[in-house]
Amino acid sequence: MPSSFNHGAAWTAAVPADAFDRGDWWRAFDDPVLDGLMAKVDAATPTLAAALARYDQALANASAAGAGQFPTLNAQGAASRERLSAGRPIGPGNPVTANQFILGGAMSYELDLWGRVRNSVRAAQADAEAQAANLRSARLSLQAAVADLYIRLRGIETEQMLLDQTVLAYERAHHLIVTRHDGGIASGVDVNRSQTQLSSVAARAHGLQADHAEIEHQLAALIGEMPSTFSVEPQVRPTALPVYPSGFPSELLQRRPDIAAAQRRLAAANARIGVAKAAFFPDVSLGLAGGFQATDTPIIGAPTSFWGLGPLSAVLNLFDGGRRKAQLAMSKAQYEELAANYRSIVLGAFQEAEDALARIDALGRQNVRQSEAANAARRTEDLAFDRYRDGAADYLEVTTAQTASLAAQQDSIRVSVDQRRAAIALVRAIGGGAKASLQAAAP
Repeated sequence: MPSSFNHGAAWTAAVPADAFDRGDWWRAFDDPVLDGLMAKVDAATPTLAAALARYDQALANASAAGAGQFPTLNAQGAASRERLSAGRPIGPGNPVTANQFILGGAMSYELDLWGRVRNSVRAAQADAEAQAANLRSARLSLQAAVADLYIRLRGIETEQMLLDQTVLAYERAHHLIVTRHDGGIASGVDVNRSQTQLSSVAARAHGLQADHAEIEHQLAALIGEMPSTFSVEPQVRPTALPVYPSGFPSELLQRRPDIAAAQRRLAAANARIGVAKAAFFPDVSLGLAGGFQATDTPIIGAPTSFWGLGPLSAVLNLFDGGRRKAQLAMSKAQYEELAANYRSIVLGAFQEAEDALARIDALGRQNVRQSEAANAARRTEDLAFDRYRDGAADYLEVTTAQTASLAAQQDSIRVSVDQRRAAIALVRAIGGGAKASLQAAAP
């Protein structure tokens, strides 16, 4: 990993840090409603529930693989009564009826001389760690998606307020123009132009209501609530814009759960190569059995005891038509695929972080200029209307100024929303809040 973003030649070995604290990064927006939505993310969302179930499956699989490191113990109990024939090959020639009671157990153990069991355990543990990283990745992605939708929702509300205020202003202007027309001062063209502006803005306001409802429904689905009963109360207070320090270290990327998951899948694939290699050597196992056997009570006692050590067996496959070689080749190819995927994910992570940083920087400058443009457009609109009212200009000049002013104010709102969405994209890119220290998270 390079030591910092955008410049710096020093590289260091990456160490997965996905278990470290990411902080409550959304609190930088200083919005209690958003804080409340985030509290619901872990409570009822089916996305995290499914990811948790996959993690539990991986833990169970790792536990099952780990059982191969220990002996297998079996207990046995049997009771029977049988009659032996007088014509049996060995015996006194008289029929015999006898009871038989057996109480004992057996143990078998694979001597893991070639590492098959050990590598299987390592692979299963790495798979479980990868699923744990996937769970953290799903949680971070879900939080970012909720925050992104919430910021878009507030942006629509701000634009809705702008359009509502614009409709009121246009209605007042239209009423004035109709009055002037009735008095023979304004033309019918001016009336129609005014009506067109008014109706067009009112139509856009209605369209935003549908967009607002759709985003509310998406939020409800993400946090596990019914869209029909979920709503977010509108608020005038804008969300704060997070400020990230420049030059924060690229080691924050090590918190990205998807990078850690890719690294652990790579480790699992490497362990499976060891499993495939162990198949070329004999399977060695040891058996042990013992217990008590009697024809009458008491069953347990020194005279009725028996034991047996063995067999010590070794089984080597001499010919399988190339199946083991193919399995080894496939394991190596899977490793190479995952290694390439790992490199791709790391490069993609740096690209996403650099893109977010560049976008935050550009949007900051754009917001300043866009605010200047919106203020200038509002002044132009006021001047154009004053000129029209004084008879110094026709209404076409007013219409042009109104259109430019509304567009500039809408663009200013969208730039503000994009700034906050870019901050969320940076959080997703670096795996959490920029100010979070690399300290182990509480269990």
